[in-house]
Amino acid sequence: MKNHLFFFLIILNLSCLYPQSADVSLKDTLSIDQSIVSSRNFENGFKEKYTGKAYEYEEAVASKGWFTRFKEWLAESLSNLFDIDQGTDAESLADSVIKTFYVLIIIAVIFIIVKLIMNKEGRWVFGKSANKSILKVDDIENNIHTTDFNTLILNAVNETNYRLAVRYYYLWLLKELTNYHLITYDVEKTNSDYLNEITNEQIKANFNYASYLYNYIWYGEFKVSKEDFEKVSRNFVQLINSVSS
Repeated sequence: MKNHLFFFLIILNLSCLYPQSADVSLKDTLSIDQSIVSSRNFENGFKEKYTGKAYEYEEAVASKGWFTRFKEWLAESLSNLFDIDQGTDAESLADSVIKTFYVLIIIAVIFIIVKLIMNKEGRWVFGKSANKSILKVDDIENNIHTTDFNTLILNAVNETNYRLAVRYYYLWLLKELTNYHLITYDVEKTNSDYLNEITNEQIKANFNYASYLYNYIWYGEFKVSKEDFEKVSRNFVQLINSVSS
């Protein structure tokens, strides 16, 4: 009996202690800061301090130039044409095409410059040619016996190229002198060589004067007017007729 009473008392004591420990653990530990908070205001015009480039955080996208757009279009066109993937391969092919185009332009410019330098009698490449017949003069010198000088002279006169017409007259004179065995024609010979071969004194004197006119007009690049040419042409015609008479 005493044992039962002892256990009962122990249980009763424990039940009394449990609520007290629960109350202690549930106590509110929140502390409130009751200090006075002061309000702050922004200064006037504070926004202007942050408007510089250092405060621009959005990166501007640069607009593409016409060459970049053209290159992209070319790369896309080549990609579609040759069935290649757009990207590095298409861009490399577009660069090769553009570089090739530049090289062709440079070659064309060099060709035009060289042609202008070699063609001493020519004008600007896109203008009217000085005379297409000028390019044939060297061939004519090698074939004077088969050349129709009368037609060439008429064409040169119609183009008002009187210097070239005088040159044709001179070659025509050499042709007639050769046909009548007064000289032996050779492209390498000079006027003095031909002069020494002529034995007829009258023809020799006239040929000497004709050679003077020819050298002065052709090699001296003397500008010949229509009136001057008419006087010079009469001298050559008379001399040519005198050789064949």
